[in-house]
Amino acid sequence: MEQSNTLQRLRRRLESNTGKAIADYRMIDDGDTVLVCISGGKDSYTLLSVLMALRERAPVDFRLIAMNLDQKQPGFPAEVLPGYLAKLGVDYRIVEQDTYSIVRSKIPEGKTTCSLCSRLRRGVIYRTAKEVGANKIALGHHRDDIVHTLFLNLLFAARLKAMPPKLLTDDGAHVVIRPLAYCSERDIARFARGMAYPIIPCNLCGSQDNLQRQKIRAMMADWDHRYPGRTEAVFSALQKVVPSHLADQTLFDFQGLRPGGDPATMDGGDLVFDPAPLGEILPSLQGVPLAVRA
Repeated sequence: MEQSNTLQRLRRRLESNTGKAIADYRMIDDGDTVLVCISGGKDSYTLLSVLMALRERAPVDFRLIAMNLDQKQPGFPAEVLPGYLAKLGVDYRIVEQDTYSIVRSKIPEGKTTCSLCSRLRRGVIYRTAKEVGANKIALGHHRDDIVHTLFLNLLFAARLKAMPPKLLTDDGAHVVIRPLAYCSERDIARFARGMAYPIIPCNLCGSQDNLQRQKIRAMMADWDHRYPGRTEAVFSALQKVVPSHLADQTLFDFQGLRPGGDPATMDGGDLVFDPAPLGEILPSLQGVPLAVRA
């Protein structure tokens, strides 16, 4: 199918951002087998499309295996993904596991199901990765997901923690990668519409309006509307962490700071708080007499 110029530009931008993230974090090496988790949503469809395109011209050789977990949700169109993946010509696995019934039986009505559902899915994904010999597991989380997770942990868990682009599993057997870490949700959504992916909605967690993540999403959408570029700025901040200007004693030796020490250990000292003009003016005031009133 001939693609519009707009769709082609979107594709190039997504592929460029994904390729940069893969290179920056060394997500994929020569000889890797990457299990690509496909949920039927816009993000995972885009992830698979971009990885397949990048594989064709990558300087390393790697294998892709698409995987979908059929959680036996009522009304789930089980025929959609096998048909789509077969048409793509990609190697794939459809894993059937009734996690839906487990979640419904364990979580009271009205309570959020994400935590248990996520743990169950993770277990099945790790098991499948071992069975197919995959050493990397690719997830479709994008830049907005990472920023939203930061605020979720900050505001509701009192932890300065986000969603890393690359992560070692607890058992050390696999590396989880998020190749779309540099991609915006807006670009992904537009690309998915242009590609007319057969989107499958999630009737388990996707229909829950009381999720804290939905509140964070709305907060960031409002913030970005009033002050464009805030999501990009927050993500950039995650790549420029200054431990000496936080408060975690395990990351920086606050107790060891003494007068006469090396200011370089403070990553900019107290001037780091000043905008550039003030940072240039204040040093020039050294030696200027101050009027002191007793």
